[in-house]
Amino acid sequence: MELWDIYDMNREKTGQTMVRGHEFEEGCYHLVVHVCIFNAEGKMLIQQRQSFKEGWSNLWDITVGGSAVQGDSSQTAAERELFEELGIQLDLQGIRPNLTINSERCFNDVYLVEKEVSLDELTLQYEEVQDARWATLEEILAMIEDGSFIPYYSSFIQFLFESRGKYGSHKR
Repeated sequence: MELWDIYDMNREKTGQTMVRGHEFEEGCYHLVVHVCIFNAEGKMLIQQRQSFKEGWSNLWDITVGGSAVQGDSSQTAAERELFEELGIQLDLQGIRPNLTINSERCFNDVYLVEKEVSLDELTLQYEEVQDARWATLEEILAMIEDGSFIPYYSSFIQFLFESRGKYGSHKR
């Protein structure tokens, strides 16, 4: 059973929790994190979700993403997701997300990181990830078009690539 902290619309913790998969009450939100790792060539590390994973099975996705669990800060959730899904250790303490996207029931924090990562050194979490690779903007846009990538807005993916290495992005 996974517990999430509940936030109000101003992103203040309410002191309450909810069980993942339960219905949200009106005015309740939770925190989701996403990390996009780029290499010096300007490629993004992407992962393919497992075939048996509920939601977007077999599709490719940005480096990592997931919900913060009870007690997580945005940074600790992002660090945990990176380590659990790909075996990447990264210190994000003191780092703010590059952007936050407010959606219907969540605050989506997005971190843009430049880091050289060897595919051979990744440890893929069997329950979540079946493959990982580096991809260019053009490759990801083509994958969105052909239905093999989660259907993000193309302009959002372009924004991530254009923002990398600019003000607010992080080298690790």
